[in-house]
Order: sequence, then C-alpha cells, then structure tokens
Amino acid sequence: MSAPDGSPVGAERSIGQLFATATADMSALVHDEIALAKAQLRQDVKRGATSGGAFTAAGVLLLFSLPMLNFALAYGIRTWSGWNLALCFLLSFAANVLIAAVLALIGVTFAKKAKKGRGPQKVAASVKETAGVLQKAKPHPRPALPADRAPHAIEAVARSSS
Repeated sequence: MSAPDGSPVGAERSIGQLFATATADMSALVHDEIALAKAQLRQDVKRGATSGGAFTAAGVLLLFSLPMLNFALAYGIRTWSGWNLALCFLLSFAANVLIAAVLALIGVTFAKKAKKGRGPQKVAASVKETAGVLQKAKPHPRPALPADRAPHAIEAVARSSS
C-alpha cells in the first residue's frame, strides 16, 4: 500500500516531498476554485440570456397584438359611455402609456437584481477564506518516535509485507 505520492505508508517523507505535495494540492485547489467560478458565471449568463429571450418574445407578441387591443378598448369605451370615438382612442392610448411605464419600472428592478449576481462573489469569498487559513498555517512540531516506530523499523515492515 502506498501514499498518494507513491511513497510507502508510514515512511517518513522529506521536507521537499511534503512541500511538493502541498504545492500540488494548492495548485489543484486554485484550479478547482477557478473552474467553480467559471461554471457559476456561465450559469448566470445562461439564465440571463434565457430570461432576455423570453422577455423579447413576450414583447414582440404584445407589440403585434396591441393594435387589436387598442381598437377593442376604444370601441368598448364608446359602447359603455357613448363618448366621441376620438376621445375613446385617446383614453386607450393613455392606458397603454400607463402599462408601459409600469413594465419599465419592473424591467429596471430586475436589471438592478441581475447586476448583483452572487455566483462569483461566493467563490471570491471562498478563495479569501482559503488564503487566510493558509497564511495563518504553521508547521506543527513532530513528537519523537518510539524505538519500535523508528523509520528503519517501518521500512523493514513495509518491505516484508509487499
């Protein structure tokens, strides 16, 4: 049985081997965090594009159906009130302007929320936390090994069991 770096389990590793293992682990951690940030950013962009496409399709459909709605509203107002047809069309136009203003306010609200995408911020916080932990890390002193656990005894057991 061997450790991830190929050395026998229980064998003492040199400082160089420990440093190489730590460097490789740090490199893998940084690469994984970058990949996570890319994946989260890609997901945010995909959601934004999907919502933009849906809003565009809804807007086009509404734009093409708006003349029929205006005629129906104007003739409905005339039937209900008996007012002049021109005044009824002006009221229909005013209703459209009011609805457009409300939709613009909703669009501005969602645009502000889209600017506050949280995916990359989570990864940045995680990277800062990892960096803070690594800056504070200090090597722990190793206790002295008993005579039966000396490196030469471990090597002899490792050789005999392989």
